[in-house]
Amino acid sequence: MDKLVVIGSGVMGRGIAYVSAVGGFQTTLVDVEQRQLDSAQGELTSIFQKGVDRGKLSKEESTDAQGRLSFSTDMAKAVESADLVIEAVPEKTEIKKAVFEKIDEYAQESCYFATNTSTMSPTEIASFTGRPKKVIAMHFFNPVHKMPLVEIVRGLETSDETTQFAENAAKRMGKETVVINEFPGFVTSRISALVGNEAFYMLQEGLGTPEEIDKAIKLGLNYPMGPFELGDLVGLDARLNNLKYLHEKLGEKYRPAPLLEKYVKAGRLGRKSGRGVYDYTK
Repeated sequence: MDKLVVIGSGVMGRGIAYVSAVGGFQTTLVDVEQRQLDSAQGELTSIFQKGVDRGKLSKEESTDAQGRLSFSTDMAKAVESADLVIEAVPEKTEIKKAVFEKIDEYAQESCYFATNTSTMSPTEIASFTGRPKKVIAMHFFNPVHKMPLVEIVRGLETSDETTQFAENAAKRMGKETVVINEFPGFVTSRISALVGNEAFYMLQEGLGTPEEIDKAIKLGLNYPMGPFELGDLVGLDARLNNLKYLHEKLGEKYRPAPLLEKYVKAGRLGRKSGRGVYDYTK
Protein backbone atom coordinates (compact mmCIF):
# COMPACT_ATOMS: atom_id res chain seq x y z
CA MET A 1 0.00 0.00 0.00
CA ASP A 2 1.86 3.05 -1.23
CA LYS A 3 -0.36 5.58 -2.98
CA LEU A 4 -2.88 7.68 -1.09
CA VAL A 5 -5.06 10.48 -2.51
CA VAL A 6 -6.74 13.15 -0.40
CA ILE A 7 -9.70 14.95 -1.99
CA GLY A 8 -10.17 18.49 -0.68
CA SER A 9 -7.35 20.82 0.35
CA GLY A 10 -9.07 22.65 3.20
CA VAL A 11 -7.87 22.57 6.79
CA MET A 12 -8.55 18.86 7.24
CA GLY A 13 -7.41 17.73 3.79
CA ARG A 14 -4.04 19.42 4.02
CA GLY A 15 -3.54 18.02 7.52
CA ILE A 16 -4.32 14.48 6.34
CA ALA A 17 -1.95 14.93 3.39
CA TYR A 18 0.80 15.96 5.81
CA VAL A 19 0.53 12.89 8.09
CA SER A 20 0.14 10.67 5.04
CA ALA A 21 3.37 11.90 3.47
CA VAL A 22 5.22 11.70 6.80
CA GLY A 23 3.87 8.17 7.18
CA GLY A 24 5.56 7.10 3.96
CA PHE A 25 2.69 7.21 1.47
CA GLN A 26 3.04 8.66 -2.00
CA THR A 27 0.43 11.33 -1.44
CA THR A 28 -1.56 13.49 -3.84
CA LEU A 29 -3.69 16.35 -2.54
CA VAL A 30 -6.54 17.16 -4.93
CA ASP A 31 -8.74 20.23 -5.19
CA VAL A 32 -10.84 21.81 -7.94
CA GLU A 33 -9.19 25.20 -7.32
CA GLN A 34 -5.51 25.80 -7.98
CA ARG A 35 -5.63 28.77 -5.60
CA GLN A 36 -6.61 26.44 -2.77
CA LEU A 37 -3.79 24.05 -3.62
CA ASP A 38 -1.28 26.90 -3.66
CA SER A 39 -2.49 27.96 -0.22
CA ALA A 40 -2.27 24.38 1.05
CA GLN A 41 1.25 23.95 -0.31
CA GLY A 42 2.39 27.13 1.41
CA GLU A 43 0.93 26.10 4.76
CA LEU A 44 2.28 22.57 4.50
CA THR A 45 5.78 23.89 3.81
CA SER A 46 5.46 25.93 7.00
CA ILE A 47 4.25 22.92 9.02
CA PHE A 48 7.16 20.83 7.78
CA GLN A 49 9.61 23.56 8.81
CA LYS A 50 8.03 23.87 12.25
CA GLY A 51 8.31 20.10 12.62
CA VAL A 52 12.04 20.33 11.99
CA ASP A 53 12.45 23.36 14.26
CA ARG A 54 10.70 21.58 17.13
CA GLY A 55 12.58 18.32 16.67
CA LYS A 56 9.55 16.33 15.53
CA LEU A 57 11.19 15.59 12.17
CA SER A 58 14.79 15.51 11.02
CA LYS A 59 15.69 17.62 7.99
CA GLU A 60 16.08 14.42 5.98
CA GLU A 61 12.65 13.12 7.06
CA SER A 62 11.07 16.45 6.16
CA THR A 63 12.72 16.51 2.75
CA ASP A 64 11.73 12.91 2.03
CA ALA A 65 8.12 13.49 3.10
CA GLN A 66 7.81 16.63 0.98
CA GLY A 67 9.20 14.64 -1.94
CA ARG A 68 6.32 12.18 -1.54
CA LEU A 69 3.71 14.96 -1.66
CA SER A 70 2.17 16.28 -4.89
CA PHE A 71 -0.79 18.49 -5.80
CA SER A 72 -3.38 18.17 -8.56
CA THR A 73 -6.64 19.59 -9.88
CA ASP A 74 -7.28 16.44 -11.94
CA MET A 75 -9.20 14.11 -9.63
CA ALA A 76 -9.80 11.41 -12.23
CA LYS A 77 -6.11 11.05 -13.08
CA ALA A 78 -5.01 11.26 -9.43
CA VAL A 79 -7.18 8.37 -8.24
CA GLU A 80 -6.47 5.98 -11.13
CA SER A 81 -3.67 4.15 -9.34
CA ALA A 82 -4.56 4.96 -5.71
CA ASP A 83 -4.66 2.30 -3.01
CA LEU A 84 -6.69 4.51 -0.66
CA VAL A 85 -8.71 7.67 -1.34
CA ILE A 86 -9.67 9.85 1.63
CA GLU A 87 -12.37 12.43 0.94
CA ALA A 88 -12.17 15.62 3.02
CA VAL A 89 -14.68 17.97 1.36
CA PRO A 90 -17.36 20.03 3.18
CA GLU A 91 -20.03 18.17 5.16
CA LYS A 92 -22.72 18.45 2.51
CA THR A 93 -24.33 15.37 1.02
CA GLU A 94 -24.48 16.67 -2.55
CA ILE A 95 -20.75 17.48 -2.57
CA LYS A 96 -19.74 14.13 -1.11
CA LYS A 97 -22.06 12.32 -3.53
CA ALA A 98 -20.44 14.00 -6.54
CA VAL A 99 -16.94 13.16 -5.26
CA PHE A 100 -17.65 9.50 -4.52
CA GLU A 101 -19.45 8.92 -7.81
CA LYS A 102 -16.42 10.27 -9.66
CA ILE A 103 -13.75 8.40 -7.72
CA ASP A 104 -15.82 5.21 -8.03
CA GLU A 105 -15.75 5.67 -11.79
CA TYR A 106 -11.99 6.13 -12.08
CA ALA A 107 -10.36 4.26 -9.17
CA GLN A 108 -9.02 0.74 -9.63
CA GLU A 109 -11.13 -2.11 -8.24
CA SER A 110 -8.70 -2.77 -5.39
CA CYS A 111 -8.92 0.80 -4.09
CA TYR A 112 -10.47 1.58 -0.71
CA PHE A 113 -12.52 4.71 -0.03
CA ALA A 114 -12.70 6.65 3.22
CA THR A 115 -14.70 9.72 4.18
CA ASN A 116 -13.32 12.13 6.74
CA THR A 117 -16.64 13.03 8.33
CA SER A 118 -17.50 13.97 11.89
CA THR A 119 -21.21 13.18 11.68
CA MET A 120 -22.36 11.83 8.31
CA SER A 121 -23.33 8.24 7.52
CA PRO A 122 -20.65 6.08 5.88
CA THR A 123 -23.49 3.73 4.89
CA GLU A 124 -25.18 6.49 2.90
CA ILE A 125 -21.87 7.61 1.41
CA ALA A 126 -21.10 4.01 0.42
CA SER A 127 -24.38 3.91 -1.50
CA PHE A 128 -22.94 6.51 -3.90
CA THR A 129 -20.48 3.86 -5.08
CA GLY A 130 -20.65 0.37 -6.52
CA ARG A 131 -18.32 -0.98 -3.83
CA PRO A 132 -19.98 -0.40 -0.42
CA LYS A 133 -17.83 -3.09 1.22
CA LYS A 134 -14.76 -0.95 0.52
CA VAL A 135 -16.11 2.29 2.05
CA ILE A 136 -15.47 3.44 5.63
CA ALA A 137 -15.28 6.64 7.67
CA MET A 138 -11.92 7.84 9.00
CA HIS A 139 -12.63 10.78 11.31
CA PHE A 140 -9.44 12.81 11.79
CA PHE A 141 -9.24 15.65 14.29
CA ASN A 142 -8.03 19.22 13.91
CA PRO A 143 -5.14 19.99 13.87
CA VAL A 144 -4.43 16.66 12.21
CA HIS A 145 -0.66 16.71 12.70
CA LYS A 146 -1.09 17.16 16.47
CA MET A 147 -4.22 15.20 17.39
CA PRO A 148 -3.43 11.51 18.05
CA LEU A 149 -6.80 9.87 17.29
CA VAL A 150 -8.57 8.61 14.18
CA GLU A 151 -12.13 7.45 14.83
CA ILE A 152 -12.83 4.62 12.36
CA VAL A 153 -16.51 4.07 11.68
CA ARG A 154 -17.90 1.00 9.94
CA GLY A 155 -20.94 1.36 7.70
CA LEU A 156 -23.61 -1.30 7.28
CA GLU A 157 -21.70 -3.17 4.55
CA THR A 158 -18.09 -2.26 5.41
CA SER A 159 -15.95 -5.41 5.28
CA ASP A 160 -13.49 -6.57 7.93
CA GLU A 161 -10.77 -6.27 5.30
CA THR A 162 -11.60 -2.59 4.72
CA THR A 163 -11.64 -1.92 8.46
CA GLN A 164 -8.22 -3.51 8.91
CA PHE A 165 -6.87 -1.60 5.93
CA ALA A 166 -8.05 1.72 7.39
CA GLU A 167 -6.61 0.87 10.81
CA ASN A 168 -3.24 0.01 9.31
CA ALA A 169 -3.19 3.21 7.27
CA ALA A 170 -4.00 5.34 10.33
CA LYS A 171 -1.33 3.63 12.41
CA ARG A 172 1.21 4.17 9.66
CA MET A 173 0.36 7.88 9.96
CA GLY A 174 1.26 7.66 13.64
CA LYS A 175 -2.32 7.65 14.94
CA GLU A 176 -4.18 5.75 17.63
CA THR A 177 -7.51 4.32 16.50
CA VAL A 178 -10.90 3.35 17.84
CA VAL A 179 -13.25 1.27 15.69
CA ILE A 180 -16.97 1.80 16.18
CA ASN A 181 -20.21 1.03 14.40
CA GLU A 182 -22.14 3.77 12.68
CA PHE A 183 -24.61 5.90 14.60
CA PRO A 184 -25.20 9.63 14.01
CA GLY A 185 -22.39 11.70 15.50
CA PHE A 186 -20.25 8.66 16.37
CA VAL A 187 -18.61 9.05 19.81
CA THR A 188 -16.58 12.22 19.72
CA SER A 189 -18.83 14.51 17.70
CA ARG A 190 -21.86 13.79 19.88
CA ILE A 191 -20.00 14.84 23.02
CA SER A 192 -18.12 17.75 21.44
CA ALA A 193 -21.28 19.17 19.84
CA LEU A 194 -23.13 19.08 23.16
CA VAL A 195 -20.31 20.83 25.02
CA GLY A 196 -19.82 23.48 22.34
CA ASN A 197 -23.55 24.17 22.03
CA GLU A 198 -24.04 24.37 25.80
CA ALA A 199 -21.18 26.89 25.97
CA PHE A 200 -23.08 29.12 23.53
CA TYR A 201 -26.21 28.83 25.65
CA MET A 202 -24.12 29.89 28.68
CA LEU A 203 -22.75 32.86 26.78
CA GLN A 204 -26.23 33.76 25.57
CA GLU A 205 -27.51 33.67 29.16
CA GLY A 206 -24.73 35.95 30.42
CA LEU A 207 -23.23 33.27 32.64
CA GLY A 208 -19.70 34.42 31.91
CA THR A 209 -17.35 35.77 29.27
CA PRO A 210 -15.94 33.47 26.58
CA GLU A 211 -12.56 33.63 28.31
CA GLU A 212 -14.05 32.61 31.67
CA ILE A 213 -16.09 29.75 30.20
CA ASP A 214 -13.13 28.43 28.22
CA LYS A 215 -10.85 28.66 31.27
CA ALA A 216 -13.38 26.82 33.45
CA ILE A 217 -13.66 23.97 30.96
CA LYS A 218 -9.91 23.69 30.42
CA LEU A 219 -8.84 23.81 34.04
CA GLY A 220 -11.91 22.27 35.65
CA LEU A 221 -12.46 19.41 33.21
CA ASN A 222 -8.89 19.12 31.86
CA TYR A 223 -9.84 19.84 28.24
CA PRO A 224 -6.85 20.88 26.09
CA MET A 225 -8.93 23.67 24.50
CA GLY A 226 -12.01 25.55 25.59
CA PRO A 227 -15.24 25.07 23.58
CA PHE A 228 -15.05 28.56 22.07
CA GLU A 229 -11.38 28.17 21.14
CA LEU A 230 -12.17 24.85 19.49
CA GLY A 231 -15.27 26.21 17.74
CA ASP A 232 -13.29 29.10 16.29
CA LEU A 233 -10.59 26.67 15.14
CA VAL A 234 -12.88 24.22 13.33
CA GLY A 235 -15.27 26.94 12.11
CA LEU A 236 -18.55 27.98 13.68
CA ASP A 237 -20.33 27.26 10.40
CA ALA A 238 -19.04 23.67 10.51
CA ARG A 239 -20.13 23.39 14.15
CA LEU A 240 -23.59 24.71 13.24
CA ASN A 241 -23.94 22.28 10.32
CA ASN A 242 -23.04 19.37 12.60
CA LEU A 243 -25.57 20.46 15.19
CA LYS A 244 -28.32 20.80 12.59
CA TYR A 245 -27.60 17.27 11.39
CA LEU A 246 -27.56 15.85 14.92
CA HIS A 247 -30.71 17.77 15.82
CA GLU A 248 -32.45 16.20 12.85
CA LYS A 249 -31.22 12.70 13.66
CA LEU A 250 -31.09 12.64 17.47
CA GLY A 251 -33.60 15.21 18.69
CA GLU A 252 -34.01 18.34 20.78
CA LYS A 253 -30.90 18.14 22.93
CA TYR A 254 -28.88 19.06 19.82
CA ARG A 255 -30.96 22.11 18.82
CA PRO A 256 -28.40 24.83 17.92
CA ALA A 257 -28.16 27.77 20.32
CA PRO A 258 -29.68 30.90 18.76
CA LEU A 259 -26.49 32.86 19.51
CA LEU A 260 -24.41 30.39 17.47
CA GLU A 261 -26.78 30.83 14.53
CA LYS A 262 -26.53 34.60 14.90
CA TYR A 263 -22.70 34.50 14.81
CA VAL A 264 -22.74 32.44 11.62
CA LYS A 265 -25.28 34.77 9.98
CA ALA A 266 -22.97 37.68 10.84
CA GLY A 267 -20.06 35.96 9.10
CA ARG A 268 -18.22 35.42 12.37
CA LEU A 269 -17.00 31.94 11.49
CA GLY A 270 -13.82 31.76 13.55
CA ARG A 271 -10.16 31.93 12.68
CA LYS A 272 -10.74 31.48 8.95
CA SER A 273 -12.84 34.66 8.75
CA GLY A 274 -10.74 36.65 11.22
CA ARG A 275 -13.46 36.75 13.84
CA GLY A 276 -15.66 34.24 15.62
CA VAL A 277 -16.22 34.23 19.35
CA TYR A 278 -12.78 35.83 19.53
CA ASP A 279 -11.27 38.53 17.33
CA TYR A 280 -8.18 37.41 15.37
CA THR A 281 -7.64 40.68 13.50
CA LYS A 282 -5.91 42.44 16.39
